[in-house]
Amino acid sequence: MAHPAFEEIFRLPVDERIRLVEDLWNSIPIREDLQLSPEQQRQLDAAIDGYERDPEGGIPWEEVKAHIISRPLPG
Repeated sequence: MAHPAFEEIFRLPVDERIRLVEDLWNSIPIREDLQLSPEQQRQLDAAIDGYERDPEGGIPWEEVKAHIISRPLPG
């Protein structure tokens, strides 16, 4: 069951909810002890290398967005 405050938040206009999320995200302190795993670092390095070899070779945002939206929600 959603917390009563969430119901109030969900009634806010989208731009206000986005601002709220940004404020919440920015309230999380930076932790110096968090690091990428070796596998995450390899994946990131590979993505950067691929971009540097072919900056135009990515997928357009509209295709990525459509793919994300078409996926069923978990649970």
